[in-house]
Amino acid sequence: MGKEKPYSELGYKLFYLFRPLFKVPLRLKVEGIENIPKDRGCIIAANHRSYLDPPVLNLASSRPIIFLAKYDLFKIPILNWIITKAGAMPLYGNRKDIKTLKKAIEYLKNGYCVGIFPEGTRMKPKTFGKAHSGVGLLAIKSKVPVIPAYIENTDEVLPVGSSLPKLFIKSVKVKFGKPIDFSNYEDTKENHQIVANKVFEEIKKLSN
Repeated sequence: MGKEKPYSELGYKLFYLFRPLFKVPLRLKVEGIENIPKDRGCIIAANHRSYLDPPVLNLASSRPIIFLAKYDLFKIPILNWIITKAGAMPLYGNRKDIKTLKKAIEYLKNGYCVGIFPEGTRMKPKTFGKAHSGVGLLAIKSKVPVIPAYIENTDEVLPVGSSLPKLFIKSVKVKFGKPIDFSNYEDTKENHQIVANKVFEEIKKLSN
């Protein structure tokens, strides 16, 4: 890793200092934390049903996760400051995304952990969407392992359309699956989608 981090080191130190307090109202439970590599780049790919999902994954993870996030979130003043300090990278839904994806690949090759939601947007409670090819592109071009993750009950705490979380009600759970290696896949658009579909199937399996 380079000397200059893509996120605020002080911010993450404070985040980890107070992490036990953040976990309590969510009643957070984590499985498979040992599957996240400690000293190399990796992709965390998870289902997405709530705005809580990125912070919950960072609460559950043993290391900082840099997320790809919709550009609309960067338009919200306070949230923009928070996610920028956390190293989040904007996705615009157009050709500008090429620059963002190149930056994500660079981070992965330099040993950082990048988080992505293959569905591309939040789903309704208890449902899955379809996987977009982005996670496959990142995996094949960076040649780092993908860690599938399943997040449960964030849609009960802060569902789509809700502005205030219902804390202490449900236990939020995160399951990290075993690393998947796609480094032997040829870099084609077809394989990007094939890999994305394979990753998403592993995410679904973790829900059982």
